Amino acid sequence: MTAPTSTPLTPYATLLGFTRYVDRTGPTKASFVGGLRRQRASRSGFNPHGQFVKALKADIAFHTGGTHLTQVVDAVKPRWRPLYQALVPGATAWLHSLGEPRSVDLAQTRDALALLGDLPVKINPHFGVRHADGRAEAVRLHFDEAPPSEEAALATLHLMTRHMDAVLPHAEPILVDVRRGVAHRMPESVKSDEIERWLAGEAAAFRAIWSAA
Repeated sequence: MTAPTSTPLTPYATLLGFTRYVDRTGPTKASFVGGLRRQRASRSGFNPHGQFVKALKADIAFHTGGTHLTQVVDAVKPRWRPLYQALVPGATAWLHSLGEPRSVDLAQTRDALALLGDLPVKINPHFGVRHADGRAEAVRLHFDEAPPSEEAALATLHLMTRHMDAVLPHAEPILVDVRRGVAHRMPESVKSDEIERWLAGEAAAFRAIWSAA
């Protein structure tokens, strides 16, 4: 009788996982991918930012200018309160930077699946914003204590741009650094074909590390 063989896990990354991988160098890339693979195998993972995102979306949808963000700090479990207290000021500042609350509406975004070579990457903005003048933005939030690196921001914005027809047609991608209330946009001087080649190389290395883990 032969021992049962386990089905190998197909290499796969979320937008957050892939851009965090891109941001790493040397041996830390391998340990990071190994961690992602183990997390996938165990189906573990918890998102502490869920209630925060809901509150921010509610403030946009109901034109309340930060009321829901203020309230969610007291509503969240005590262990997450310090995190939320650190996030709210910057998020409120970004919300105010959009202009008069009633001039902005929430827009529905959809997830998309990008293929970088043979690596599937899930493109999942947090939500969309539609302005009174018709402009739309697909928003991805950055929660980390450190600001997003130039590489992580470029990778995020490029992949969102690449699949914007599926995510939110005719929208501009933005990466909002929540703690600092700053929105990052794709620089005009960037050459998309160069970014594409760079990310294809990163994806090939990601797959190789995943398979070897």
